[in-house]
Amino acid sequence: MDKMNLRRQLNAARASLSPEQLRANAIKTRETLLDQPWVQMAGLVACYWSAGVEPETHGLVFALWKHGATVMLPVLRDDNDLDWAVYDGPDTLAPGRHGIMEPVDTRRGVDAIRTAALVIVPALAVDRKTGVRLGRGGGSYDRALARVGPNVPTVALLHAGELLDDVPAEPHDQHVRFAMTPEGLTSLM
Repeated sequence: MDKMNLRRQLNAARASLSPEQLRANAIKTRETLLDQPWVQMAGLVACYWSAGVEPETHGLVFALWKHGATVMLPVLRDDNDLDWAVYDGPDTLAPGRHGIMEPVDTRRGVDAIRTAALVIVPALAVDRKTGVRLGRGGGSYDRALARVGPNVPTVALLHAGELLDDVPAEPHDQHVRFAMTPEGLTSLM
């Protein structure tokens, strides 16, 4: 299946999830991640502020911040690359491009992700054999992930059924080291 049709299929499945399922999935994901020692020890975390039916991160971001981590969230630039700014509580966010909430803090630049000890990214699917992630098609996270060091844990958050046996890939597509579904955390490398 090509990327466009796979995206369409996955987005339709996500649209069928109830608010109760989304909340339950978010709690399972947050608790499982926060139980990982390498998550607990990460001083600087790059994450995302979820929108719509993406795996919800609001509680995760807040919990990481309350436990003392510095959390950077992406700020979408005009060239579709990702700048980064620090989250300093729920009242430090404002709508950015496309209405997605972004920190109002000083921008740290596209290379700020290089300093993160943990990177959590959105994905529509991940290939269980290669770790290649399928995003929405803009390439923003592929550019960001290309800047992350090889030993930094990178985690894609997924809904059930989105860790697949085969995800179409192109040379620029980046992989992640872990996939997090409501069923648990899967190491991919």
